Amino acid sequence: QVQLVESGGGLVQAGGSLRLSCAASGSIFSINAMGWYRQAPGNQRELVALITSGGITNYGNSVKGRFTASRDNAKNTVSLQMNSLKPEDTAVYFCYARYASAVYWGKGILVTVSS
Repeated sequence: QVQLVESGGGLVQAGGSLRLSCAASGSIFSINAMGWYRQAPGNQRELVALITSGGITNYGNSVKGRFTASRDNAKNTVSLQMNSLKPEDTAVYFCYARYASAVYWGKGILVTVSS
């Protein structure tokens, strides 16, 4: 089992920045992939950023050039630096981990961007 705990969300004005962090705990040897998804009201959950164990990062099209994900394999943490935030970035952000063929989700953390 893997437990994921997010931190760092909140309210920010458009154009501002926020940093999200996620820590994984449990009986973990090596997590395959870690990253972030988000879900806005009425929308499907969408990819924000996903980092493989080899360090390859995939970003969702809407955040490319503005968001940067980073991962610390030794500490089993993943972070998301969000710059130039827009009101359409408002969503619940979920930490994601894939380990031993299973997928795990954090409870989610709210990010609100005011115009």
